[in-house]
This record gives sequence, C-alpha cells and structure tokens, in this order.
Amino acid sequence: MILITGAAGFIGFFTAKKLLENGYNVLGIDNLNDYYDRGLKENRLEQLKNYPAFQFVKMNLEDYDKLGQVFKSHEINTVINLAAQAGVRYSLENPHSYIQSNIVGFLNILELCQIHQVKHLIFASSSSVYGANTKIPFSTDHNVDHPMSLYAASKKSNELMAHSYASLYGLACTGLRFFTVYGPQGRPDMAYFLFTKAIIEDKPIKVFNHGKMRRDFTYIDDVVEAIIRLINTIPRGHPGWSGDNPDPARSYAPYRIYNIGNNQPVELLEFIEIIEKNLGKKAQKEYLPMQAGDVPETFADVTDLMNDVGFKPNTSLETGLARFILWYKDYYQV
Repeated sequence: MILITGAAGFIGFFTAKKLLENGYNVLGIDNLNDYYDRGLKENRLEQLKNYPAFQFVKMNLEDYDKLGQVFKSHEINTVINLAAQAGVRYSLENPHSYIQSNIVGFLNILELCQIHQVKHLIFASSSSVYGANTKIPFSTDHNVDHPMSLYAASKKSNELMAHSYASLYGLACTGLRFFTVYGPQGRPDMAYFLFTKAIIEDKPIKVFNHGKMRRDFTYIDDVVEAIIRLINTIPRGHPGWSGDNPDPARSYAPYRIYNIGNNQPVELLEFIEIIEKNLGKKAQKEYLPMQAGDVPETFADVTDLMNDVGFKPNTSLETGLARFILWYKDYYQV
C-alpha cells in the first residue's frame, strides 16, 4: 500500500488518482485546512473516493499518536509525503504554521517510517531552497544554504532531517524539488490562478518586480509522471560519494535529491500574455517591486532525473495553461 499525505491537495490528488488508475492501493491523509478554498479540496477528495482501492483518514501529521495508529493498522511500503504548509508569502504572515506542519509533521513521518520499516519515503521539497543562488540552471549539485523565506528554510530542513534518518536507520529517502507546479484543479493562491480570476473579473493583477521575473513552470501531469517513475527507483547509497568533496544530491546513505522542473523558464510578462490570449482579454497590470522572500528566476537542471528514470517534464506552457483555463471556465461556470 502507498500512503500519500496531502492527498486532497493539488499534487497529492493527481498522484493518488494516477496510482489508483495503475492498480495501486492508496491510503490518503489530509487535514482539509482552510489555507485555501476547502471546497476545491473536498471536490478532489470526492473524485478519489470513487476508486474502491482508496482509503482516507482526515488528520494532522502533527498528531503523532493518531498517525502511529494509521501505520500500525495498514501495511504501508511506500510513503509519498506531499502534505505541507505551502506558500512563500504566507510564511511571512504565519511562520508558526510552517514549523508545526513542515517540521513537526515531517519528523513524525520520518520516525514512523523507520519504526515500521517503510521501503521508500518520497517527500516534497521545493525550488525555493535555492534561495539567493544566482548560478543557473539550478543544479542539485549546488550548495543551498541561503534560503530567503521560512518556507524555503523548512524545506531545506526536511532534506537535512531525511538525510539523518537515511544515515541512522537506512531509511531510503528521495526528495523532490518542485518548480512552480500548475494545471487544472490547482492552488488558488498561485499566480496563474489569481491572474485568470482577476482578468475575467476586470480587476488589476499585481505584477511583481515590474514583470522581470522568470519561472520554470511545470505542468502537473509531468510532476506526477516523475513521482510514479521514482517510486521504484529506491536510493541505495552512492559508492563514489566522498566526504572530501560532498555531493549534496547524493550520499553514502540511501538518499537522493531531484529537481522536478520544466527546464524552460518563461518571463512573467510572456506568461501573462498566454493567459490573455486564452481568455481573449487584456489584463490590467499593476507593476510592483519584488516582494520579500521572492527570487527573480528559477531554472531546473533535470539531468539527474533524465539519467535515472529516462524522463523530464516537457509540457509547453501554452498547452498547460490552455488546459487550466478550460477547466477554470467549466468549474466556475464562466
């Protein structure tokens, strides 16, 4: 059985759905919090409940005793941890929620995975860990010790915590640094969602750093494909790893880090133009300076992913945004 935390979330939902379609038994956990529209989460969950092989438990990962009962009562061989308090900007307003969900919750997952001898823990990290780095494309070989938000720091902490459990207990851990994931049924706090809503409603959109931002937008189907391929790509420890010249993406322990990105950064203004084209409406733009915690560019080097599983994200932004806007118009009856 595969346990997916954050199963009613954006990436969690699509990952669970794909696994169920492929014949896996999936146990989902989610607390259905109100960080964004709960109706969207409940809609995703209702779709998953149509599959007989899906089970669901509503809970917080911070509840160690209840989580322990979940592990005791199910034979879980793989855990895909996608539950987290997301959002760079929200981490400036509500920092404590990031420690509870992303640190305490993740520690509970690690501890129960080692106690119950889970074969493989795959966990969500983020491109945000690259922080103040300016050398592009961002490579998993690069040092990532300069986060620019508490959210990024929490994700870097997850990578360090996972490595300690890989080293201490031989727990196979794979961390995935996601780059700006988008698509139908996505998160309403993301720029593409906010822009679409504002343009339809004839409201201005906030264009930070005066539009001089570049993002490696990654379509949800590509993210799910990468996760599925990595489930059975279990790290064993790299024989060539050296403490004299430590590679941050690998280890002597069963630990691995991958970038999951489209490998094709797009300028924010071009991104807005594609949305405008699909909506047949021009945006009213309010140009603003860079926000605290933001970075000007993200760009994923996905060489390791290609080498290890023979796949890299490749859905064009034009294709992905067109699919999103079709869903948006249907779901919100525009």
